[in-house]
Amino acid sequence: MKMYVKFDFNALCKKVLDDKLKEYGLKYRLLNFGEVEFYEPFTQEQHHLFKKNLGEYGIEIIESQKTALIQKIKDAIVELVFSEEIIPVKASIYISEKLNHSYGYLSNLFSEVAYTSIENFIILQKIEHAKVLIIRNKQSLTEIAHKLNYSSVAHLSTQFKNTTGITPSQFQKIVGKRRKAQNTAINPKMQYE
Repeated sequence: MKMYVKFDFNALCKKVLDDKLKEYGLKYRLLNFGEVEFYEPFTQEQHHLFKKNLGEYGIEIIESQKTALIQKIKDAIVELVFSEEIIPVKASIYISEKLNHSYGYLSNLFSEVAYTSIENFIILQKIEHAKVLIIRNKQSLTEIAHKLNYSSVAHLSTQFKNTTGITPSQFQKIVGKRRKAQNTAINPKMQYE
């Protein structure tokens, strides 16, 4: 038996962060995109222990403002791409408005620090989301292309192949074969049906 689970990474990280901060008894407030405002200082030892404690959950404390802004850009992109609703605005406008900076500034900073463009990062996230949607097997490629704001299935297919080396249709076949193999292993009678 399988169960498919949907994650809201921002909510999950915020909950872990909130729980860990409460353990330390610090006075704080959580802001958007992984920002914490402290109302009182805490020691280097507390900082070190807190950093180690968060690391167990894959959460890092970011030391520089540039790195923090890059993470905010990535978070905004993931939020945009993995949103349940279709957000009817260009990614550049969404990111710029979300972070209250010009897109040109954000784009240059992202390229400088992340060694790739925002556009490439968006494509990678869209392809990852497409893979998830294909694996869930509830939507056609046309529906997936529409959901991810592609102009056509051909456009999705081109970017998918450029990123993964295979087309979405080939990926669907691979997923289908793996499902069939798993079902056959679980229920050998299915092999003969």
